Amino acid sequence: MINLFIAVFGSLFSVVNPMGAVPVFLAMTPDYTSKERNKTARNTSIYFVLILTAFFLAGSGILSFFGVSLDALKIAGGLMILSSGYALSSGKFSESRAVNDKVKEEALHKEDISFAPMAMPLLSGPGSISLLISMFSENPEITSRAVIAGVIVFTGFVVYGILRVSPQLFKYFGVAGIKAISRIMGFIVMALGVQYIITGITGLVTYLVA
Repeated sequence: MINLFIAVFGSLFSVVNPMGAVPVFLAMTPDYTSKERNKTARNTSIYFVLILTAFFLAGSGILSFFGVSLDALKIAGGLMILSSGYALSSGKFSESRAVNDKVKEEALHKEDISFAPMAMPLLSGPGSISLLISMFSENPEITSRAVIAGVIVFTGFVVYGILRVSPQLFKYFGVAGIKAISRIMGFIVMALGVQYIITGITGLVTYLVA
């Protein structure tokens, strides 16, 4: 179970990439006090956990409702993850999560940015959602699903911790440092996306040949 926890956390953390959200978070909260920023970070992490947990638990129902096979989801999800990884590698994290300059400008005038655009789509996007839906179907055991749910909650705490100390992280790493970390994460995410595509295609071919 520990191996499953580590594997799932590594995959989910790479796709979510909360470090890449640090500059965006600070850009959208320039006039916030430390207390207000900490509150936003806390609410963002709560929404993040609720969104991903909801999609994770409803995973099989979503597939059944739309008549989508697990292999097809892996291929589509793999393409999304691959695209996200490429965006990270090219330094276009926010653009890949549909957070452009217009969205950032609107966020400056919103009273609460914790749900949108922070929790969704910046942190919990199509890549992480498709990843968790696939994991739900691949792990039918209750204990395994409980471990994955625990990873989601744990990742939420990590997101909160990173956003809470975002000013210090930005000051220490700077723009160049955070972009360098994002590029490294992007490479891992691209590899993860390719792996999901290969697994999906292999499963689909096996089904068609059988």
